[in-house]
Amino acid sequence: MGAADQAQAASNAVATGRRGRPPGTSARQLELISLRLFTEAGFEETTVEQIAAAAGVSRRTFFRYFESKADVLWYAFDGEVRALRAAFAAVAPDVPLMEAIRQVVIGGNRYRAEDVPELRTRMNLISSVPGLQASAAHHYDDWERAVSEFAARRLGHAAGDLYPLAIGRATLAVCRSAYEQWADRADADLTVYLDEAVRALAAGFDPDRLTSIARPVPG
Repeated sequence: MGAADQAQAASNAVATGRRGRPPGTSARQLELISLRLFTEAGFEETTVEQIAAAAGVSRRTFFRYFESKADVLWYAFDGEVRALRAAFAAVAPDVPLMEAIRQVVIGGNRYRAEDVPELRTRMNLISSVPGLQASAAHHYDDWERAVSEFAARRLGHAAGDLYPLAIGRATLAVCRSAYEQWADRADADLTVYLDEAVRALAAGFDPDRLTSIARPVPG
């Protein structure tokens, strides 16, 4: 089920006005309902009680899934970080370092063009609310560390050494660039942009090895 279908399902659940814990209540449902309320009323103005009521659950149930309402916006991202770590642990030792990173990053991101509206909503909220902007660094650091720690293991370095840190930070930077361009264009799956970005990084940004994805679109 795509993001749009899940959003509709969550809206249908809200429309029934059920109380108690509905059979389909999940972190994903709470996430979608929270996004709708944050967009309609504002992040700061929306309370946990309002989210819980819209989902037909108790405040306690909300906190079983999330520590705070801000954590709702990072639910999917933090899940991706956990998936990255698990995937890095399973990479065969004969796969070259940057190729392993490319494969894991691609494998952990399956967003499609139709998922862009929801992700734009999330990005707009995070960029427009000061408190959310401040929390972003922590989550991005976790993603970066997942890559750096894998690189350190492969290189036989300590996790805090320069090369692993540089690889983690550079990979995060190119992936964020790919994500932003994908969200702006919405013309393909995110994996197309991530693949090109990480390949470019691995190639040292050699212009002879870059494809049309990385080049400016003619005006």
